[in-house]
Amino acid sequence: MYRNQYDSDITTFSPSGRIHQIEYAMEAVKQGGAAVALKSKQFAVLVSLKRSSSELGSYQKKIFVVDDHVGIAISGLTADARMLCNYMRNECSNYNYVYESQMRVERLVTKVADKHQIHTQRYGRRPYGVGLLVAGYDQLGAHIYQTCPSGNFYDYKSISIGSRSQSAKTYLEKHFESFEECTLEQLITHGLRALRETIPNTDDTLNSKNVSIGIVGEGQPFKIIEEADAQPYLNLLENEEPVEMQTN
Repeated sequence: MYRNQYDSDITTFSPSGRIHQIEYAMEAVKQGGAAVALKSKQFAVLVSLKRSSSELGSYQKKIFVVDDHVGIAISGLTADARMLCNYMRNECSNYNYVYESQMRVERLVTKVADKHQIHTQRYGRRPYGVGLLVAGYDQLGAHIYQTCPSGNFYDYKSISIGSRSQSAKTYLEKHFESFEECTLEQLITHGLRALRETIPNTDDTLNSKNVSIGIVGEGQPFKIIEEADAQPYLNLLENEEPVEMQTN
């Protein structure tokens, strides 16, 4: 019994109880550009590393506005992410039209996770090859969620997905206890430090062209900070002391 006997469609389980097409889709998420999400009591922040196909091309957008109180960062297939983002926007718009209030973040994430799950169960479809980090703020406070191609979703204090994301997770695990009382500027700085860990030493460092920041919180609608607007936060990284010295 070989693996390729059981990975030709989405409805066939292998003898070990695995669905290989879902695992392949989750591998696509791991190969995407890194994205980091973290939150405090009042704010949630997304930080992502944008990629360019060549020096002649522009950088791909990695953070999207869904509604005034919620946005997403992506890792994986950008086309799939646009589809899911449009679905989330429609759900928020419909909810606001019917109830004249903003949809709770957990309810929105549950809906998009259900949409992921449908594509793991019906013959003739493929899983979405993208993972989402959802940052939002509602009456219950700031939220960070991760969705997977399998249809699962998770609530986090901080998380990283994409290429070399384990390096960012290691940084977040060391410092997450201090995030709850951080200001917005401190949260962004922590996010950039974690994102910096995902860049190989042979590559370029973070700069205003390849970094995108999303913020949302109490009294702060979801906003994307890019290019020249992101430079002041990058300057903080350049002028700071090494993290090891600060934590002693």
